[in-house]
Amino acid sequence: MKVLITGATGLVGSELVSQCHEKGYAVNYLTTRKNKIVSEDKYQGFFWNPTAGEIDAKCLDGVSVIINLAGASISKRWTPSYRKEIIDSRVNTLELLRNTLLNNENHSVKSLISASAIGIYPNSLSNLYTENEDSVDDSFLGEVVSVWEKKINEFKSLGLTVAKVRIGLVMSKDGGALPEMAKPVKNYIGAAFGSGEQWQSWIHVTDLAAIFFHIAMYKLKGTYNGVGPNPVTNSKLVKEIAKALDQPLFLPNIPKFIMYTVLGKMAYILFASQRVSSKKIEEEGFIFQYANICQALGAIYDNNAECLESKTNVTKQFVN
Repeated sequence: MKVLITGATGLVGSELVSQCHEKGYAVNYLTTRKNKIVSEDKYQGFFWNPTAGEIDAKCLDGVSVIINLAGASISKRWTPSYRKEIIDSRVNTLELLRNTLLNNENHSVKSLISASAIGIYPNSLSNLYTENEDSVDDSFLGEVVSVWEKKINEFKSLGLTVAKVRIGLVMSKDGGALPEMAKPVKNYIGAAFGSGEQWQSWIHVTDLAAIFFHIAMYKLKGTYNGVGPNPVTNSKLVKEIAKALDQPLFLPNIPKFIMYTVLGKMAYILFASQRVSSKKIEEEGFIFQYANICQALGAIYDNNAECLESKTNVTKQFVN
């Protein structure tokens, strides 16, 4: 199997490339930076510029699966211009891929697996969300994911098998949210946000990449939540980060108004609560390597913290 990956040099993409190579699968990848194009055995780069509608169609040669991880980060201040970039970076990439497939009828692509986000689920302290949820969060993130998934679904008209992975909070020391959350803890100013009761549906980057690979290998279709089986509250997450770093926590929770003053509307992501189920992907035979937050952080920070949950191999699943 040969896969084409967009966003292959990013946090999740880099891990996915490693897992593909470990299993002996060849990878083509698209990059907007010509200096990141390499040509190696089972790893071939191709240039594209979604904004200008440019792409090297040779990227499709021998490819059976496209894995789309492209999209601008939501963790930057949401100015009007950057809000547009967040949406365009998702829509334009998908449109360019779709048009490239339409213009190359002899391609061998059978399926598209695309990143999405749990930000589509409504903000709630009590609900447990599965992939069958129809309600959409009344926020900018809800709008982004709705537009994003509509574009993803358009690939069905090309006869492709389509799968979406709604990604939660990705845990990695190399990028994403964790280094930013760990920074104040390391500097003795760590604290939960708001009430601290908001749910954080997290996933270790290794497990997330493995979900994409699992879907590709078993030719799955439909929507899957890219989250671990045991979400935690923001307060619990901050405490576990402090424990993993062997740092004290003594400050009171940070009020909402302070973070909105500092970050503007982007602060919404710190206080939104989505408790999301991983049951569907587990029913497809996927086994999490990091089922609880203590295990995940222990692996990331390479410490020997005692995890009560790690004494059992049974993954828990929250129920209503």
